[in-house]
Order: sequence, then structure tokens, then C-alpha cells
Amino acid sequence: MPTLASIKANQQAIGNWGNVMQLRPYQQDAVDSAIAWMRKSTEPALLGLSTGAGKSHIAAAIALWITQKTGKKVLVLQPSKELTSQNFEKYLATGEKASIFSASANSKCTRHNVVYATPKTVLNSIARFGDAFGAVIIDEAHQTTPTIKQIIDSIRAKNPMLRVIGMTATPYRMGTGYIYQFDHTHTPIKRLSEDETISAFYHSLLYKIHTRELIEMGFLTDAHTDTSANQIHYNTDNLTLNKMGQFDAKAVEQAFVGQGRLTSQIVADVVSHAQNRKGVMLFAATVKHAEEILASLPPENSRMLGGEINMGKADREQLINDFKNQKFKYIVSVGTLTTGFDAPHVDLVAILRATESASLFQQIIGRGLRLCDGKEDCLVLDYAENIERHDLKDDIFSPKITTSKAKSSGSIDAECEWCKFTNQFAARPNVDKLDIDKQGFFLDLAGNRILTEDNQFFAAHFGRRCNGFIKSVLERGKLDRCEFRYASKTCEECTHENDIAARYCEKCKHELVNPNDSLTAQFETVKRDPYAIFTEEVRFFSVKKGMSKAGNEMLVCDYSTPTTQFRAYYTANSDSKLITRKWTDINVAIFSGTKGTNYCATVDDFIKQYTNQMPDTVTYRKNKETGYYDVYGYNRPIGETK
Repeated sequence: MPTLASIKANQQAIGNWGNVMQLRPYQQDAVDSAIAWMRKSTEPALLGLSTGAGKSHIAAAIALWITQKTGKKVLVLQPSKELTSQNFEKYLATGEKASIFSASANSKCTRHNVVYATPKTVLNSIARFGDAFGAVIIDEAHQTTPTIKQIIDSIRAKNPMLRVIGMTATPYRMGTGYIYQFDHTHTPIKRLSEDETISAFYHSLLYKIHTRELIEMGFLTDAHTDTSANQIHYNTDNLTLNKMGQFDAKAVEQAFVGQGRLTSQIVADVVSHAQNRKGVMLFAATVKHAEEILASLPPENSRMLGGEINMGKADREQLINDFKNQKFKYIVSVGTLTTGFDAPHVDLVAILRATESASLFQQIIGRGLRLCDGKEDCLVLDYAENIERHDLKDDIFSPKITTSKAKSSGSIDAECEWCKFTNQFAARPNVDKLDIDKQGFFLDLAGNRILTEDNQFFAAHFGRRCNGFIKSVLERGKLDRCEFRYASKTCEECTHENDIAARYCEKCKHELVNPNDSLTAQFETVKRDPYAIFTEEVRFFSVKKGMSKAGNEMLVCDYSTPTTQFRAYYTANSDSKLITRKWTDINVAIFSGTKGTNYCATVDDFIKQYTNQMPDTVTYRKNKETGYYDVYGYNRPIGETK
């Protein structure tokens, strides 16, 4: 951690800048962390800075310190011309001078000590970037591309002491996990499971501040979702990932394009929610999809941007400026405006596309978090099941980061118990090969449905409500959507069954749960560490005789708990004290008596004496090396982990 003396020295070094624009306390902490690292290491390091944290100000302070302390130039890389120009302007506000090196910005200047640039333009003129440069600062560092790495390698060949600092709101990548090797507590990060020989580009995460922290501090606007939007959504069950980790283009086309009536209904829902909103951003899947969305929006108050739309740079910039100046309300984006776009008045973000990447989803949400006069909050509407896909039901700012590409578990047919409609939902991982009934619920070894902690049946899929329709009881000839829910939340006031993520009862508007509380307790079983030690109730237990590969008799025991079913093996006669103890423990657990007493000398004796007794609880863990389950004890208190 930076010392008080070093902090004062840093502040003195950037004193001129600080007189113009005062750093917030957390911004100063981030700067101090970066400087402390650069004093001792040439390894690339990372700052995890939430959207709206002021990365441009932090980058400016770091760059100013480097130039004043070392006399070297600083190269600041951004992925787009818009970000380059935006950060350049903010640096000029400090009273210092800088250059822009970007073909799309019509400038290739390196005269000043700080150069804001786009990577492709730099690489095409890499000879101009030599040992005069002492550091590279990378904005949107989750996009540290091969081009950026080439630039760093080229400059480092001329200046081995080159420093590299990355900044991003989302320090992770889909499929590979976190982009750094050690977190800010110096804990090693397991990044890849497919190839452990590959290391993350950034050595350490130096500093981290979460979106929720900035909201609580009053630096960002809060955002919330409306679960009613989930009643109308595109079906994304058939979206699959290609070799590049992206959704298959044909599947995207089928899911989103040509869904005329559905798209019209979704857009109408957006417009309904936007009645009292100032600025609305709608994110589309393809250009054709965006055109279909635009056709359903108020024509006098809506525009489209992105994709292959026939629009020159000047027209594009004018459209963006018009939106920022609130000359129209709705803007439809295709593959653009996800990073670095700053329109503070935006207070509704409608996502009509599926995102493979949790980081991209966070970037999209971030467009609505800027502070603005008269803005109370930002409403996020998800019509493509992204919140469920990235496990954001508890907190839309905290995605679950996986360390390897999730293998598609395919889909599952689930018959509705009410209307008998066969739903097709995305399947949950079934690592323990549990049986599934025709309604789509997990079964234990006894053939009974497995219950979750909140006393609901554990569904083998991610579906929440039946998609079938039944004849309306109120209006002849009309079809109403079936009300059956695979996962629900019962209102304590009126007993109405609500969507599992609902904050207020649909019928009586009673608050169902504090927004800060967990909304998905029944799904915790799939989030826990599979290799941790658990003590759980035994709901089913059976024994039978087996034979080892060596030809030795074994007792085969099947266990079923509220969350798992597994098999364990026991041997009656062995030279191993550990195996002998396990045989003794299972005898004691099943037949009672004093510890150390073997009631059964053989497997045959055990099976003969067994009369459907079973232990109350079992303490177990899945062995990471073998994949089998190890049993550590019986009849211990539920939840014990020793």
C-alpha cells in the first residue's frame, strides 16, 4: 500500500493538475496504487474502475506524474475515435497540452508528452513510437487485443523499462475469466481451466471500486430492473456459441429478426415505460432487427445508429450530438455506443439483443448511470434473457465470472402441469446425472422431486413460467398465457404467486422482498463450490454389494441429499487404518453402538443385517482429483464443514 509520504509526493507531482480539477478520494487512491506499482515493477498492472468512476481523470493524473517524474512520453490507447477525442478533451481541461494520433480523428501528432491514440493507427506507424515513451495506459483494458500487445512489445524492445497500466470497468473476458493473475489482496486468480499454461496479460489488479460503491457514494445514478418486461421476451434457448465464443449468426437471425408482432409488443412496452423518461437507448441484435425496432417507435422522436447504415462521419457525429442535446428521445444502437458513450440524460436502457459477454452487458447498463439534473434513476429492461444468462438476478452489477467456456447443456422439454404445453427451456448443468421427470424437475434416487431451501421443486432448466396459452375465461375467442410457474414467490398478504424475481406483488403491490436481499435463494445450490465440504440431511440411502477392479468385495452406498446424489464405496477388510475407520464409521452410523465396534465383519453380513436404516446427515466432499465423493462422517449438525 502507498505510504503517506509517497501519497504527498504524488499529489505534489500532479499539483498543477489538481488545482484545476480535484481528484475524488477513490480516484486519488487509484492513482497512488498505480504509482506505487510503477516504482517497483515493469509488469503490466490493472485498475478495476467502474463505469462513471472517471477513468479519464485517473489516466490524466497518472500520465502527468510519469511525464513530470521521468521526462518520458505517455501513450494512452483507446478502442475508438470517440473515446480518444473525449479523453483528449478532458486532459486539455487540466491546462496541460496533449496530442491525438488517430487516423479516424484526422490527426497523427506525437509532439506533446501525452499522446491519445487508437491502436490500429499506432501499429501502422509503430516506428514513430520508440524509447521516448516511458509508459502505455490502456483504456477499456478488457479489450487488450493482439494489436495492443504488438505495440507494447515494439516499444518495450526499445525501452525495456516501459510501464503498462490498464483500466477497465469489467476486468474479465467471457470464457477465460479475469484478465489478471493476482487480485488486489495479492491472492492468485485461477483464470483458465482448459489451458493452465496461459497466463493473464496483467500481473496484478492494483485497485478496485464497484459500481454499487459509487452509487452509494452519490457519484452514479442507481439502476433497477422491471420484472414485468420479462413477461414479453425473445426466445434465446436455441442460441449457441461458435468457436470464437460468439453467438451463431444464423441462430441470432432466427431469434430476433422477422419477429414482427413480438418486436412490436416489446417496443410498445418500452414506450409505455418511457412515458416519464428523458432519454432511451435500445440495443438491437442486427441491422435488420434495428430497422424493425425503429419502425415501431415514434418516427418523429427516434433515430438509428450503427451497423452498415449509410451515414458519413459528420452525419453520425451530428446524430449523436442531437441525441445528447435531447432533440429526440429514442436511439437504436447496433454494435455501437456500448463503451465510452456519455449521454448523462439517458434514464432507460432497453436491451433487445442477447449478449454472450457479461462485460458487454455491464457496459450497456453503464450508459444509463451518469448523473444528470432531474434524473432519479435508470430503468433497465431486458427482453433477451441476459439477466438470467449472466446470473444477475441478485445484483445487475455483479455478474458470475466463469473460468472456462461453459459447455452448452442444451435444452430440455418440460410439460406444463396445468395446460400440458411442452416448453423448451435451456437446461441446467446436470453434473451428477440426476433423473428428470417429464415436467422438467430433478429427481432423487427414490424417484421423488428434489426440494430447494425455500421448499420449491428444483427445476432442471432455467424456465420460470409456462409459455403456453389457454382459452380466456373472460373473453370469448381470446387466448391468455398460462399462469403456471416453475419457480415462483408467494405473496404473504394475498397468496398470489409472483415471478421469482418480483419485488412487488403483481396483484396487491405488497413488497415481497427488500431489493437488497437475495431474490434467488432456491438457486444457491448451483452456485456453491462443488468441492467444498458439506453436511446435509440424508433423504435417501441404499446399500448393495459390489466388486473392485482388484476383485475385492465392496459395500456400495447411494446417498441422496437436498442438493446432491452420490455413491461411496466401503471395504470391510484392509491393512489401511483409514479404510478400516471408514468401515467402522458406516457400521456405527447405521447400526448404532459404541465407536470402534464392528457389527459386521463382511459386506455380506452388513447387507444381511441392513433393514432400511439410514444416517440422519452425511458429511461429504467431491474429490477434485478423482471425481468421486469422500465421506467424512455421519449425524453431524447440518451445515457443519469440518
